[in-house]
Amino acid sequence: MTKIGVLKGDYIGPEVMQEALNILSVIEAHRQLRFDLVPLEAGGEAYDKYGEHLPAHTLARAEKCDALLKGPFGGPPEELNHPKWSGIEREAILPLRKHFHLYANFRETKIDEPLLHLSPIKEQRIRDVNFVIVRELISGMYFGEKKERIVQGEREYADVEAYTESEIRSIAVKAFEWAGKRRRKVTLVAKSNVLKSSVLWREIAAETAAAFPGIELDYLHADSAAMQLILNPKQFDVILTSNLFGDILSDEAAVLPGSIGLVPSASLGDSGFGLYEPIHGSAPAIAGRNAANPIGAIRCVALMLRHTFRLEAEAAAIEDAVKGTLESGYRTADLYTELDDPRKLLGTKEMGECIALALRERLKGR
Repeated sequence: MTKIGVLKGDYIGPEVMQEALNILSVIEAHRQLRFDLVPLEAGGEAYDKYGEHLPAHTLARAEKCDALLKGPFGGPPEELNHPKWSGIEREAILPLRKHFHLYANFRETKIDEPLLHLSPIKEQRIRDVNFVIVRELISGMYFGEKKERIVQGEREYADVEAYTESEIRSIAVKAFEWAGKRRRKVTLVAKSNVLKSSVLWREIAAETAAAFPGIELDYLHADSAAMQLILNPKQFDVILTSNLFGDILSDEAAVLPGSIGLVPSASLGDSGFGLYEPIHGSAPAIAGRNAANPIGAIRCVALMLRHTFRLEAEAAAIEDAVKGTLESGYRTADLYTELDDPRKLLGTKEMGECIALALRERLKGR
């Protein structure tokens, strides 16, 4: 039986995850499929029970799954130094990616037509934007050597950025393969004017491009790319970049559609196994208030069905159901403005139900 590991996350995590799982149930019912959901303990929940963010038994159970569906981890900003939250990235999220060798993170930025007015960018610049950031995920500065020393009586900390040829080549191949299914353009983002590691990125990307004739390769320094994401985002198709730059640029890109609550992500390796999670945080301020946007989590189900289980029709039906719901004027609080119908302002649960209803209708006709 197909197994999906479920890490429900912290604060709003369980709320948006429940709506994602409800969508999965609709797919099961209409396609006579069966997914075995495996609850996995990690993040704040695991720390409360075991004193650690990613227990060994969680990894052991996850290894028996075909994919992982994950909610947001983390706690309140004012408790940043609390041991429950301060180590959650280093002790749960990064090790989870590394353990399963999920070296390729994919985040797509595309604009939902009914939400054009929510973007901070002018409509003529943002309309029809559709690009993917392909980020190396298990190397670079986040996993490099950490140094601490005393220099002339004061502390000096250092984080080392290091990449091997094979690490760069693996993610570059993914980017070119992705571009081959889209508009056939890859933009490498690095900082080769000052960083030696970025010089290697440029060399390996050029070598990889030679094996993919017909796909254009261009290059931008990271600071210029950050500017171009605002000035002319339509120029991008596939952006290839490192762990650090990808982390920064993908969050910048997430603002373009109007709400970070809309955006899913996929972290993949070579086996088909994947980790799927919305990119937003745990939002403690609205937890338990039925106010979170579940669309990012729901779109993660579509990504999982497409990339791990090869169920393209079902993935497309979910995406179409989300699109139709937004076109019908339904909004969660993060999407709502005075231009919208107040009768169509929905909570987390109600938005999930609305999308599930739209999905049932679409599946009937397929």
